[in-house]
Amino acid sequence: MTTATAAPPRDTEDPAAAAPPRPSGWAVLRRGLDLSPEFTQGLAVTLVLAALATVGRIVVPLAVQQTIDNGLRGDGGPDLALVRWMVAGSALAVIVTALCSYAMNVRVYNASERGLATLRVRAFRHVHDLSTLHQQSERRGSLVSRVTGDVDTITRFIQQGGLMLIVNVAQMAVVSALMLAYSWQLTLIVWVCFWPLFVSLKAFQKRVGAAADAVRVHAGRMLGAISEPVVGASVVRAHGIEDRTAKRIDEAIDGHRKAQTRAQTLVALTFPMGEVAVGLANALVVVVGVLLGVDGQLTLGELVAFLFLVTLFVTPVQFAVEVLNEAQNALAGWRRVLEILDAEPDIADPGEQGAELPRGPVEVRFDSVAYAYPEGPRVLHDVDVTLAARTRVAVVGETGSGKTTFAKLLTRIVDPDEGRVLLDGIPLTDVRFASLRARVVMVPQDGFLFDATIRDNVRYGRPDADDAVVAGAFADLGLADWLDGLPLGIDTPVGQRGESLSAGERQLVALARAYVADPDLLVLDEATSAVDPATEVRIQRALDGLTRGRTAVFIAHRMSTAESADEILVFDQGRLVERGPHTGLVGADGVYTRLHASWTAQQKPVKED
Repeated sequence: MTTATAAPPRDTEDPAAAAPPRPSGWAVLRRGLDLSPEFTQGLAVTLVLAALATVGRIVVPLAVQQTIDNGLRGDGGPDLALVRWMVAGSALAVIVTALCSYAMNVRVYNASERGLATLRVRAFRHVHDLSTLHQQSERRGSLVSRVTGDVDTITRFIQQGGLMLIVNVAQMAVVSALMLAYSWQLTLIVWVCFWPLFVSLKAFQKRVGAAADAVRVHAGRMLGAISEPVVGASVVRAHGIEDRTAKRIDEAIDGHRKAQTRAQTLVALTFPMGEVAVGLANALVVVVGVLLGVDGQLTLGELVAFLFLVTLFVTPVQFAVEVLNEAQNALAGWRRVLEILDAEPDIADPGEQGAELPRGPVEVRFDSVAYAYPEGPRVLHDVDVTLAARTRVAVVGETGSGKTTFAKLLTRIVDPDEGRVLLDGIPLTDVRFASLRARVVMVPQDGFLFDATIRDNVRYGRPDADDAVVAGAFADLGLADWLDGLPLGIDTPVGQRGESLSAGERQLVALARAYVADPDLLVLDEATSAVDPATEVRIQRALDGLTRGRTAVFIAHRMSTAESADEILVFDQGRLVERGPHTGLVGADGVYTRLHASWTAQQKPVKED
């Protein structure tokens, strides 16, 4: 049926495969923010709220110090008025901090969801802009993983750590300045305790980043391994390969588990390092602080306030370590999404500068066309033919002869390597996609249906069509009796991929969908090659109604289709070797004569002994 196929689905993201150097984390972050500007909209207000929340946190240590040193230790006894003011000020600071934190988080969540929605839409639309050859070269599960799972990792980072990382770094700076005001010696101790962690963190993050990349790759591989057998469950059962399929799924899951375990093991190493630094810093601050207090360099209130400040310093450090690890997951996900967005579509839409095809029956012209699939041999050679408007043309040939590639070129699924394909004298490469898809419709051999009703599937190419138009399509195609025989008529659900209907019934719905779309050029992969005789009669009758007054090209697998065509194109080894009507070709002792004789012999009933 096909001349050649694209390379089999491959895992283009194999960690062991040779790949160009990864862009730096900052480059990925800048590019991601450029693609989703919603992330930074209103950022100034959010940062102001973050600053107020940060300043509010240091009010309590200051109030504690003032209360101990001046409110409780005065020569005349406790200064209750000062204590009350400190308590009231602390309570107000806590309330303001809480309100600012709440408002900041709401803004972060809203901005991140808008930005991530934009990123998902961009990625999803770009996947559809890529050619079917590109989509076939990468496992569907991996593509879905990039638009879903990889974006989810960005979601977690943006919402739970992105801005908060900035806030916590700012809090560390403010707290460090205040600690210096109290005691440079104790501040130096705190920084010395945490400095090894800061120094090792950058190099450590590279290892975590590489492990996170591997996790995202294995996640896509796992999704592909699980989704394919679900879609092809009937094939798995029919061939009894449940064990082999289960083994493949188990291996994919186990690969993801090992990658995730390795990544989390690396992440887990940072926590004991942080705990050691925290414990050592607190212990040394208490010991040295007491010595400084005995020496008269530090009051009790200042020491207690300093311990509060150490807590405010430690919390951002621990948070930053955790967020930086999560950031590696987010950057890995962002890289994979950007790889999709950076993939150049090999079939480019000329857009607004492109030409509009005029309405009416279409003349088709192949002008010395040649084509080879990527990394494959040439499969079409110097095809030069004109198809008159309003004609029914059958394209025949053995498997691998070039007929399906001819249809792909005609519908611009691929572009020729040499020559041009023209509709009404206009090169396809110059035609806007919107105009091309409205004028040219391809009905594949197994019409794909969406999980909706018959009405929704028929209206898919023309959403404004009402029930009268949908019902009229079935009537015009001679399918009204079949539709009336369904329990719910046009409201009948077809199930996922149309599996609630038979193969022939799916084809009837696909033909009605093409009729409602009202194209001027129809390209039909053989619609009757896998149906029962009764359904074949229905389909053939529907095809007669569908192609009437239109230019129609049939990729014919049955010679009965060729017999009824106005003209036949015969392909052999990628070349157009014969053309003409059935009556002229069948007795010419050529390729068509051989194909027709072979098909006729297969139709004869086998005699019983």
